Amino acid sequence: MTADDSFNRLDDDDYPAYTMGRAAEMLGTTQGFLRAIGEARLITPLRSAGGHRRYSRYQLRIAARARELVDQGTPIEAACRIVILEDQLEEAQRINAEYRRAAQSANPPTVT
Repeated sequence: MTADDSFNRLDDDDYPAYTMGRAAEMLGTTQGFLRAIGEARLITPLRSAGGHRRYSRYQLRIAARARELVDQGTPIEAACRIVILEDQLEEAQRINAEYRRAAQSANPPTVT
């Protein structure tokens, strides 16, 4: 991968650009919290060639939402489940909106 390729990937929400230490710092949490939400299967960080965890911006947003819930007193396992369900709901709503747009363009309303 060239330097230009790496630079272009920085805009990719799924590019694993952040180390565990940097991710924890950005979220204002501990590395243990990131390990815990990984164990709860909320996020699965990619691994570098050396085996170090790497996180994407998308994963950091998910982790930040889990942290909000935990900070409000929700147990970590429940927070992870809530975030998973919220993410699934958002995806389902996005898909439904696409289907509605496709149906409307296939059957435009008639003016009488």
